[in-house]
Amino acid sequence: MADYYSLLGVRRDASQEDIKKAYRKVALKHHPDRNAGSKEAEERFKQATEAYEVLRDARKRARYDRYGKEGVRGAGGMSGGIDFADALEVFMRDFGGFGGIEELFGGRRRRSGEPARGQSLRIKIPLTLQEVCSGATKSVRVGVLDACDACGGTGAEGGARPSPCPDCGGAGEQRRVQRSVFGDLVSVVTCGRCRGEGTLVMNHCRACRGEGRTRASRDIRVRVPPGVSSQNYITLRGEGNVGSRGGPRGDVVAHLEVQEDERFRRDGDDLLAEAPVTFSQAVLGARITVPTVEGETAVEVPAGTQSGTVVRIRGEGVPVLNGRQRGDLLCSLIVWVPERLTAEQEKAVRMLGALEDPPPERLDREGKRGFWSKVKEALG
Repeated sequence: MADYYSLLGVRRDASQEDIKKAYRKVALKHHPDRNAGSKEAEERFKQATEAYEVLRDARKRARYDRYGKEGVRGAGGMSGGIDFADALEVFMRDFGGFGGIEELFGGRRRRSGEPARGQSLRIKIPLTLQEVCSGATKSVRVGVLDACDACGGTGAEGGARPSPCPDCGGAGEQRRVQRSVFGDLVSVVTCGRCRGEGTLVMNHCRACRGEGRTRASRDIRVRVPPGVSSQNYITLRGEGNVGSRGGPRGDVVAHLEVQEDERFRRDGDDLLAEAPVTFSQAVLGARITVPTVEGETAVEVPAGTQSGTVVRIRGEGVPVLNGRQRGDLLCSLIVWVPERLTAEQEKAVRMLGALEDPPPERLDREGKRGFWSKVKEALG
């Protein structure tokens, strides 16, 4: 991975404000919701977030400047990088309430004098493999900030409307003029009295202490489409915390966590599994039953099947996200050898041993490779 400063496009003597601005620009450019699931954009988004998390911290930055990436591994540093969910959380943490999310999704930023937008929430949605294949509607109870019932969200006792700020006249900002030999220098700053809201509450609501919102719990319903993975998340617009004193709601970002299924290993839209067969089934051929996500299916074992042979079962994998197709189930047939035999079984095996041909002097390359190597070739 490139140098942290290069990833953000800043000089090594860049200020903390410059680093934050640079990260915001890069993160918005490569955010997954702007790049239609591009793996390259996702990787750049994670790399930029890792760089930002180091350079924004004075102690980590000093260690990085002196020792490089090894200096920030472990002990509060980036040990092995940053995962996708953490990268999204960093972005939401620092920019979710300051225009980053609104700009990302084509909305507009808050103007001075407008109520602040509520903070977005992050929740986790656990999913089984069966729910991934069929789709699901999940309900999660979360703690949120709702508009205060006593004042209707205004923050004023009895629901009275807040008064315009006398310092800024309701604009939420003030213009300052400094005269110089070069002319008048005009700067616009946030009003210090109303903190940019443009209004003041004279008599605070006793129920919410002038905040305009109180704590509550609410059930959030999340519709999960088939074919998702743990790299996906779902954004629910306007389901988060309500803003103070009448501000619009933030969002709820639902991160999906697909639980492991001991029967299968997932490779994109395909599922990989192993099925045991007896020696006689492998030699003579047979029809066996193997598990699928929804139940079972029959598989033909050809006569003379070698252990590790991979059989492709069409359409028994994971549905393609936002598509009509479905992946396959790749089943490796493993010859099962019993650990104990009855006297009759041992006698039969000894008779077979006296009749069977000797094994080849050496196995070919195909016979030496492992199961997952064969599966990878079958996938290719």
